[in-house]
Amino acid sequence: MTAPHVTSALAEWIVGAKHDDIPQDVRQEGVRTFVNWLGCAVGGARHETVDAAIKAVDPFSGSRTSSILGREERLDVLHAALVNGIASHVLDYDDTHLKTIIHPAGPVASALLALAEARSMSGRDLITSMLVGVEVECRIGNCVYPQHYDRGWHITGTTGVFGAAAAVGHAIGLNKTQMQWALSLAATQSSGLREMFGTMTKSFHPGRAAQNGAMSAFLAEAGFDSSLQGIEAPRGFANVLSDKQDYGEILDELGTRWEAALNSYKPFACGIVIHPTIDGCQQIRNEIGDKVGDIQSVKLTTHPLVLELTGKTSPKTGLEGKFSVYHAAASALIEGDGSPTAFTDEMVKRADIIALRDKVKAASDPSIHEASVIIDVTFQDGSILQKRIERAIGSRDVPLTNEQLNAKFTHQSDLVVGEAQTQTILDTAWRIETLNDAGDVARQAAVGSIRSAAE
Repeated sequence: MTAPHVTSALAEWIVGAKHDDIPQDVRQEGVRTFVNWLGCAVGGARHETVDAAIKAVDPFSGSRTSSILGREERLDVLHAALVNGIASHVLDYDDTHLKTIIHPAGPVASALLALAEARSMSGRDLITSMLVGVEVECRIGNCVYPQHYDRGWHITGTTGVFGAAAAVGHAIGLNKTQMQWALSLAATQSSGLREMFGTMTKSFHPGRAAQNGAMSAFLAEAGFDSSLQGIEAPRGFANVLSDKQDYGEILDELGTRWEAALNSYKPFACGIVIHPTIDGCQQIRNEIGDKVGDIQSVKLTTHPLVLELTGKTSPKTGLEGKFSVYHAAASALIEGDGSPTAFTDEMVKRADIIALRDKVKAASDPSIHEASVIIDVTFQDGSILQKRIERAIGSRDVPLTNEQLNAKFTHQSDLVVGEAQTQTILDTAWRIETLNDAGDVARQAAVGSIRSAAE
């Protein structure tokens, strides 16, 4: 199709978007998105990946305006956006736009909350800008998915930079031309390779997208110009990084059909395509109890994408375990676990987990939906138990409730900042739209904040 003026039309919508234009149900989903993201960022704060990132960037920080969630350190806006974005994704526990497998909040919320401590921003304005950013990155993702992803691009990084640029640009009040520049500056920084899955670098992608997207908006604000059609130009983002360009996915029903309302939240801390297997194996464990020791073999029948993404048969680290459907099945059958504790270095090296993992075989069937699985467990006596999962818990068909989001939040955050501070953070996060200063959330989520407030 002939490319319309995509960047121009999208920029015009971004700068004109207002809180009251967003339907209430979409705003409510935005709050759920924020709560889930915050829990994941605090939960991932002490991971060795975050330790290494802070060690690398701390000497180069500018004015230390912004908190690192779940930690004592403070960094400048851009480096805080980077580190909080890494922390929010490192456990692979964050939100997912299932149509594109984008993890929307990491790039967008990480940039905005870092900004909120440096420049005055209400909680209502933060949620509005966050929803604008999420909408932009998901619509751009729809435009190029799945061909873009199939070529090896990590779509959270490549589209997240647009989301962060749009969100920050909206928050700081860019005009239309500046927003076009910001989107094009984001386009030229669009990156992230799937080769990095199973390493620290995967979580670097949303962090860098947050940092680069924010920088794009700040550069545009300062008059740093760029192309006015960075998305749709013949040598722009969509044409260079994908064989598919469906610009209607970006512009059609913009402001009336909300991709941000379709967000989902993981109950399990790993690649989304493994979730049906974990769900099914947990159900099997609940049914068989101690008989798990009598398992002779396990057969998984899945969509080919599952093995393409998570086919590591012998993971050596916890991060690799997140991309092993074999490890996930064994852990769920033995421990009933799919939380971050199932994907540690210790768990992937545990002898009983390895022994059962080696009994798990997987076969691809293109007729099975990506979100489905058939599990056949054969026992030593020759009996077979079959479990078929059409849609796993956490999907749009079986979404997590607010109560389940709270449980997920506390399960992560308690281990990092303790129960009392966790409850304070969680209560404030749910009230985000009522806050005069959105930065209060970040300050409450920093280590030592309760003690400092008492002093």
